[in-house]
Amino acid sequence: MKQATRRLEVSTKGKGLYEISDQVVSWVRETGLKTGLLTVFIQHTSASLTIQENADPDVIADLNDHFSRLAPEDNKLYRHTVEGPDDMPAHIRTALTGTQLAIPVIDGRPALGTWQGVYVFEHRRAGHRRSVYLAFTGGVSVATRNSKSRHAFERRSCRR
Repeated sequence: MKQATRRLEVSTKGKGLYEISDQVVSWVRETGLKTGLLTVFIQHTSASLTIQENADPDVIADLNDHFSRLAPEDNKLYRHTVEGPDDMPAHIRTALTGTQLAIPVIDGRPALGTWQGVYVFEHRRAGHRRSVYLAFTGGVSVATRNSKSRHAFERRSCRR
């Protein structure tokens, strides 16, 4: 097993989803590793990561609208208001969406679905530079079982 890491800096222009799939896929390819597990981690508490549809921009607009309703900017609702009316809602949105993703890598590519993209989800009004860390643990070849042993394993597993 080998490991590789990279830090991406993602500049945001305020609330919204910023796709980073191309940077992630390109870096995985650069590692030369073919199979393993990619961890994507954002080092912030007011921005998060998500895997979301990247084909229809209405999905992104609807998500932004939904999260605005789910965690509204209203200082009367929160105790933590010292950093502005958008800060505590940003923490709530991050808690709901998360700061890390685990993505299998198969044949040198993250195993994302046809319409899936990796996004930084900025929850603050102002633009920020967000640090996203990529950590890939994997190998250069794929170990495969022959079909006869795989079928025997599946039959044994089904009997249990």
